[in-house]
Amino acid sequence: MATPRSSLTSAVLLMLAAVLLFALMDAGLKLLSSQYPPLQVAALRGLSSLPLVTLWVLATVPARSLLRVHWPLHLLRGALGIAMMAGFVYGLRTMPLSTAYAITFVAPLLVTAMAGPLLKERVGAGRWIAIVIGLVGVLVILRPTGEGMLTGGGLAILIAAICYALGAVTVRMLAQRDSTQAMVFWFVVLLSLGAWLLALPAWKPLQPAHGWIIAGVGISGSLAQVALTEAFRRGEASLIAPLEYTALVWGVLLDVALWSVLPDGVTWIGAGIIVASGLYLLRREKVHVEAEHP
Repeated sequence: MATPRSSLTSAVLLMLAAVLLFALMDAGLKLLSSQYPPLQVAALRGLSSLPLVTLWVLATVPARSLLRVHWPLHLLRGALGIAMMAGFVYGLRTMPLSTAYAITFVAPLLVTAMAGPLLKERVGAGRWIAIVIGLVGVLVILRPTGEGMLTGGGLAILIAAICYALGAVTVRMLAQRDSTQAMVFWFVVLLSLGAWLLALPAWKPLQPAHGWIIAGVGISGSLAQVALTEAFRRGEASLIAPLEYTALVWGVLLDVALWSVLPDGVTWIGAGIIVASGLYLLRREKVHVEAEHP
């Protein structure tokens, strides 16, 4: 049955809002990354979102349903989330937000590549060609000169994208048995607890001046997650998922507004290659990718 036009419109608007909110959250993470260790920032991202996420979950499903879940996959996803967030924050220290986004856009391609061996999904020749072309785009951005491999930030972002993709595969597995609320709740809980424990040895006292940034990260991240979930509930993934690429627009605007920087021409070329490959997968072959954000 076709999705009603009104539902599609609301899904598109919700997805655009989610991408903007996630961009604001990531800008907050970048601001914090220069003041605190990556694992501490990862913990703050989870802890600041946990109260609002908990309220949303308890308002939509019975609390006892959160305990009847597939724990091994949740624990794996939590570990991947910690590595993803720490790598992403580390990379944000050394490169513009828009450049980091351009690299993470390879994640949907990696999900498709992993879907074959891990999910036993058929990945045709056309998809593999798109994946290879997308990886070439990453290499264009991670060139051996300029920002990228020399700083290590580009490699950290790439590792984060790989963890993101592996996490998306676990979401596909979990979606067959657990609710969306359970997946969101335990991801945030495990990210918060795990990153906090790992960050304790190097934990730095929080500065009062950063309170508004931490609060903003929590509020924007929580609202974005709810908007994202609702967008995918109302609209088809093949229509909604490509809108995540609008993050590059917000990344550029935030880079200019907050740090007065712009991605260089080579980064734009690499980003264009990755986005084109991703759109081919999503629109031409109707690949359904998970849109879970760091």
